[in-house]
This record gives sequence, C-alpha cells and structure tokens, in this order.
Amino acid sequence: MAKMYWEKDASPKALEGKRIAVLGYGSQGRGHALNLRDSKLNVVVGLRQGGPSWKQGEQDGWKLLSPAEASKGADVIVMLAPDMAQPAIYKNEIAPNLKPGTMLLFSHGFNIHYGQIAPPKDVDVTMVAPKGPGNLVRRQFEEGRGVPCLLAVHQDASGHAFDRTLAYAHAIGGTRPGVIETTFAEETETDLFGEQAVLCGGARALIQAGWETLVEAGYQPEAAYFECLHELKLIVDLIQEGGIAKMHQFVSETAKFGDITRGERVIDQHVRENMKKILEEIQSGAFAKEWVLENQAGRPHYAKLLGRNANHPIEKVGVELRKQMSWLKPESAAARGQK
Repeated sequence: MAKMYWEKDASPKALEGKRIAVLGYGSQGRGHALNLRDSKLNVVVGLRQGGPSWKQGEQDGWKLLSPAEASKGADVIVMLAPDMAQPAIYKNEIAPNLKPGTMLLFSHGFNIHYGQIAPPKDVDVTMVAPKGPGNLVRRQFEEGRGVPCLLAVHQDASGHAFDRTLAYAHAIGGTRPGVIETTFAEETETDLFGEQAVLCGGARALIQAGWETLVEAGYQPEAAYFECLHELKLIVDLIQEGGIAKMHQFVSETAKFGDITRGERVIDQHVRENMKKILEEIQSGAFAKEWVLENQAGRPHYAKLLGRNANHPIEKVGVELRKQMSWLKPESAAARGQK
C-alpha cells in the first residue's frame, strides 16, 4: 500500500518566513497561489508581462513580478508554467537567481524526469501534484476540504526537503484528503499513460469509433451521439463516486450483461499490446523526445491532428444537440480547468 500523510503529519512551520514564488497563473498556478496566501504564507507570483493570465492576477490582488524578479531571493520556486515553457523559463530567469538550499517544486515530473531541466546539486527538487484541476483545488480549499496530492522528493540538498514539501501540500489543502508519497518517475509515467491510453486518447478514440460504427450502419448521427458520447458522463460519474462496482449497481441488468460479455472483445489482447507499447515509449523517453522535437518545429503535426479532431462530424452534431440542453453552460468545461 502507498504511504499516506495527513494534517497531523505536516509541520506548517517548515515554510514560516519563507518566500514562495509561484511561476505561472493558469489553472494550477492560480489555485496554488491563492490557497498559499490564505494559509498566511509569504507568496509572490511571477508571470510574463501581458500574458494571458496577467489580468486575472491583477484582479486577484497580486503585485505581479517577472519570473526573474519573483525568483530572486525566493526560498521556494514553484514551477507551474506549461511543461514546454518551463525549460526556457528555468534557464533564462530562474537559474541565474538560484541560491543554495532553494527548493524547486513542480506539479508534474516531466521536465525533471526526462532531463529537460537539470538543477544544480545544492538545491532541493520536489513535487506536489494535486489530482484535480486548479479550480477544484481552490474550491475545495475554500469549502474546508481539499484535493488528494502526490508528493515526491527527487533531490534533498537541504535535509529538509520532505518536511517543506509536505508543508506546501498542507498549505494548499492536500493533507485533508491525504497525500501519497511517490517518485518523479512514477508520477510522470503513470500520468502520461493515463492521458494517452485511457483518459484522453483512449476515451476520445473509443467515442469516435463507436459513433462512426453506428452512423456507418445507417443509424441517425444524433442517436449515435447520445449513446456514444452524451451518456458517458453518467457512467463516469458513477465510477468516480463508487468505482466500477457502483456503476454496475445502477445500470440495468441488460447493460451489465453486455458489459461483462462484450467489454473484453473491444479492449482485447491486441489493444492491451498497444497499451504496453505506449507505456514502453513513455518509459524509454521516446514520447518525451517526440513531443520536445514537435515543439521545437512549431507543432505542425500537433496542429494538423488537433484540427482533424476538431472537425470530426461528431463535433458538428454535438454543437446542435447541446443547444437544446439548457443545463449545460458553454463555459462549464473551461471553468473546470485542464487535466
């Protein structure tokens, strides 16, 4: 079983008097920064001037600084800019201002695990990864609850890295539901695999393939949309609330029989072998190398594939159907934040 930590295990004093620089003010950055401020810690926010989050930061009452200004003299530097932006920010604005004993804290292990950022040996390198978008981290904190977090220490130069990292997780609300100890490798590889094989890539491809199968067989696109996309949320909500067992409790006997006799025909051994190959590409660094090179080239392949999916016929059907769903607000998806 994973090692877990709770409120009683944290030492909030570990961050008392420390200057914490949060770099980035997107989904996670805003949630972390506001929670840290409400926890009475000394927080500054570093952003690229005029960037997309600058106005929001000003509205929230921050005296915004550049990443370099925020990093100068900081005891804890929290890297919450997008993965592909972090190496340049680190090289140009953080590294010149690093002092021995500083703690570099990440919410995802990508750049450390794959060597895109290589901090000196005299700084702590740690991670607190909430298992939910930043707006949920904020909302749960305001309601006196929290979002579970993963915690990892990659490099402990100060001898106090773990205590400070747990205190950070405590300050954003993570010790209320529990903090699980992990490693940068485990967090990074499982996170990428989940996104690619199940949560985003797998689910998206399954939805589209199911819809296409029904439409090609002559069924109405609207009926196919409801069965292969719209009702998915109902099932996922049940699974999230109580696992697969709860989903089986609430669907019909016919649905359950179809599940247990047909599910493995869809996700068969061939699919499992493809999943293993995807995991191997993550573990070897092949996926990371491909993504880094894609960014260096200006993301041409990324843009082409993203555009193809945006123009899939299921999207046009969905736009029209959702106009009739008064309970859906257009801003709801954006408000929930990003994975």
